[in-house]
Amino acid sequence: MEQEQIFIELAGAVFEGDEDLVAEWTDKAIAAGLDPLAIINDGLTKGIQQVGDHFAAGDYFLPDLLLGAKAMDAGIKKLEPLLDGTNRVSLGKILMGTVQGDLHEIGKNIVIMMLKTAGFDVFDLGVDVPSEKFIQKAKEYHPDVIGISALLTTTVGRQKEIIELLEEEGLRKKVKVMIGGAPINQAWADKIGADGYAEDASVAVSVAKRLVEVHAG
Repeated sequence: MEQEQIFIELAGAVFEGDEDLVAEWTDKAIAAGLDPLAIINDGLTKGIQQVGDHFAAGDYFLPDLLLGAKAMDAGIKKLEPLLDGTNRVSLGKILMGTVQGDLHEIGKNIVIMMLKTAGFDVFDLGVDVPSEKFIQKAKEYHPDVIGISALLTTTVGRQKEIIELLEEEGLRKKVKVMIGGAPINQAWADKIGADGYAEDASVAVSVAKRLVEVHAG
């Protein structure tokens, strides 16, 4: 079977959210001797991009996005052992977490999976994370971007608090801040001085890439 057809089948399996089929086609791609990075970029990523496009258009919903991300992850897991020996270049380091008082993690986890697949190194702080822990881990990890998720109107103020703490600790100019969550919008991002706002998981990767480029520049 030709390389291009394998990539098409892989992308289609991710788009359908079929973990078993993704695993099967990933095995076939590996057996055919295809480059692991090409399998990710030309197969798995194409599929999740299609999922993201349908999500943005309102044809797919959060469960569909989650199924696609989990299916893609099934392929990534098979490829990870092969990637250790490749010249994989990290796009940057991202620190992610959901603020204190908020236990929502599905959206954050989808974003993390998509960021990792795109080539970012992501450190996941989890949920219900105290603002001070974001600062502590930023000092340890030296990320290019901090992603702060809040899905409750009662917890969005924590995003502002974390940015203020970064200022107080002299870290604000050293890192970019990306925020997201159901109650969040661009106006709130502008108000609290965030560098980027990801409306949903489908755009988080492009926002992160832009922020890393700005940070490097």
